[in-house]
Amino acid sequence: MGFPFINLAAQHDEIRALLEPKIREVFESGRFIMGDEVSLLQDEIAGWCGTAFASGVDSGTRALELILRALGIGPGDEVITTPFTFFATVSSILQVGAKPVFADIDPETLNINPASIAARITPRTKAVTVVHIFGLMADMPRILEIAGGIPVIEDACQAIGASIRGRRAGSWGRAAALSFFPTKNLGGAGDGGMVLTSDQDLLDRVNILRNHGSRVTYRHETVGCTGRLDALQAAVLRVKLPFLEGWNARRSANAEAYDTAFGPAGFVLQRAPAGFENVRHQYALRTENREDLLAHLKAEDIPHAVYYPVPVHLQEPLRAMGYKEGDCPHAEAASRTILSLPVCPHLAESDREAVIRAVLGWKKP
Repeated sequence: MGFPFINLAAQHDEIRALLEPKIREVFESGRFIMGDEVSLLQDEIAGWCGTAFASGVDSGTRALELILRALGIGPGDEVITTPFTFFATVSSILQVGAKPVFADIDPETLNINPASIAARITPRTKAVTVVHIFGLMADMPRILEIAGGIPVIEDACQAIGASIRGRRAGSWGRAAALSFFPTKNLGGAGDGGMVLTSDQDLLDRVNILRNHGSRVTYRHETVGCTGRLDALQAAVLRVKLPFLEGWNARRSANAEAYDTAFGPAGFVLQRAPAGFENVRHQYALRTENREDLLAHLKAEDIPHAVYYPVPVHLQEPLRAMGYKEGDCPHAEAASRTILSLPVCPHLAESDREAVIRAVLGWKKP
């Protein structure tokens, strides 16, 4: 391809003068597990997102699993979630032995539909895991109203910095998961994640679970795991965090240029309701002739991707649980028609214009 879908090399060049000394500092300290870098990052991320606490873990997937375990969710329990997401949202539910129950999406926002959640609540429902897809928050005020006393978990792995009327993702539910996978809006140099919460008891349980079920060395209260965020990743993320707001603004500028070009051309775009700030983790474009457009983009050497070609309820492990086509028609339609275009903050303006020319130059059959 003529230019990358996500330009991490350019991002690292921008911060190299700050990043390399910080990495050396960690190596010279010899402290690679937990320590000050992790503690400081936890405080900084919690403050940035608007929660009282944060717990650094080794991935966004782990964050989701530990939240469920800390809530006591397991076999016999149901967790309502969306099928239009990365598989980890659902695999975390399966890992604790609970049953995922799929609510369909809103075709305009691509987020879980609150009315669909309401229709699926049963006495076995012990949590709702909400995904803020592609950087746009789900309708948390309505979802919290519907859930009542049922814990709502935010999968905010794609949405750090997104907000509803100024209140940021991660600060609405009982707890939230962040991912620091390198391609995220705030990405590390490997895997990493974080649990956000303002619930002290839940935080304490997560902290014990991420550290072999122990708060005192060689004394184990439960069966936990090795789920900690390492100091090197924390150090990298602390360097990047002050740049995040600016990088998100650059993503938005790229997306707005696309919206201006593609909306009038008849493409279906992800819609943000009034008061919702989308941090544009992915730029989603929909067309019934997706495969033809993908072939055209490939011929034009324009990077592109499809998130997600198969909704989770139709993935093999879930089909085995009885889910089938037609269960979530809006999610299924999105998976057939959606594609993503480069929107990263280090996309050159000339490359962005090349994307626009290529898409507008495509003749729909």
